[in-house]
Amino acid sequence: MRSLIAQTRSFPFPVRLLMANQFGINLGFYMLMPYLAGHLSGDLGLAAWTVGLVLGVRNLSQQGLFLIGGTLADRFGYKSPILAGCLLRTGGFALLGWVDSLPALVTASAATGFAGALFNPAVRAYLAAEAGEERRVDAFAAFNVHYQAGMLLGPLVGLALLAADFRAVCTAAATVFAALTLLQARALPRRRGAGEGSGGRGGVWDQWRRVVGNRSFLLFSAAMTGSYVLAFQVYLALPLAADAALGRQGAKATSGLFVVSAAVAVAGQLRLTGWAKRRLTPHQALVRGLTAMGTAFLPLALVPASVPVAELGALVVAVTVLAAGSAIVYPFEMDTVVTLSGNTLVATHYGLYNTVSGLGITLGNLGCGALWDFAHARDAPWLVWAVLAGTGGGCAVAVAALARTGRLNAAATARPATA
Repeated sequence: MRSLIAQTRSFPFPVRLLMANQFGINLGFYMLMPYLAGHLSGDLGLAAWTVGLVLGVRNLSQQGLFLIGGTLADRFGYKSPILAGCLLRTGGFALLGWVDSLPALVTASAATGFAGALFNPAVRAYLAAEAGEERRVDAFAAFNVHYQAGMLLGPLVGLALLAADFRAVCTAAATVFAALTLLQARALPRRRGAGEGSGGRGGVWDQWRRVVGNRSFLLFSAAMTGSYVLAFQVYLALPLAADAALGRQGAKATSGLFVVSAAVAVAGQLRLTGWAKRRLTPHQALVRGLTAMGTAFLPLALVPASVPVAELGALVVAVTVLAAGSAIVYPFEMDTVVTLSGNTLVATHYGLYNTVSGLGITLGNLGCGALWDFAHARDAPWLVWAVLAGTGGGCAVAVAALARTGRLNAAATARPATA
């Protein structure tokens, strides 16, 4: 904790404020979202397909509109999308607790998703610009600790408030975002990134063409997509394995896995980043982290699924190694996106990067779900874990190849057009 406080205080005020903002964003989000499906199906009695629709709209409106959010940030400055996103999520979360008609619920869900698309690219671009090239990796490492801390505490706060009712959860979450809106409005300085003025001269289509024309960036985005599929298995394959091994106790085990994942990131992020900076180049850190993320699934392929204790132990090992690998990757990944952008239209690059990774998660989850059914129908559960491990190895090989050919160096990025 002392190292985190010292690290956070070493950054300029806007960076510290953005870190506190991200902690609050995740606190409010995870205070509510884990319990939304239960409210929709239980309290409101909605059919399963409508619950899926409400949740799917939120994910689609966020993942599908990241590029829009990044584009707006580069054209109009970083502060405005951050404020708009926090304000929109205030209204969306408040609405979720007080409406019961499907159109209103879908509207509220879409609003909360678009809010994330607005502030996520802007926050990361602002952080990168304010921290500077020398301290970007450290800034993103500390940022991820605050991110994970909010994810860790949010469900616990939400669970306590749920003892009253779901409206109390929604009201509290909306209050958090209202406070963040006021705080950013009063204290966050306005910031325009490099390329906002000149980058927007040719219009939005020109802005998008320049980002899409950055071949090195697109190749890196594609190479990293598998890492997001692996990280998402904390929500998909690992809970399925816990349920299969432990039956009714699987839900409790899944909650424990979430806690372990966030705790590893909170406790180990700064140490792992410091170790990687001392021992590895940024590209080597990415390769090592991706390899670790893939390796995390191997214990599950080796232990017999018929032995619940062994399966539970393998799950804990898998989550721990997966979280550690993700912690190594994250700050260097975010830094590489800025490098490949040429420090121009950074938010738009982050927006497209998030859109690509979101599409990868969707397709990856469909594939993983189908593979799960196929493997278990043939009594070969190891196949799921072997494919996931291979995915991590494939991502590592792809990134290593890009680094070896010079694709990840600043000199290899697309040059901005002359104004």
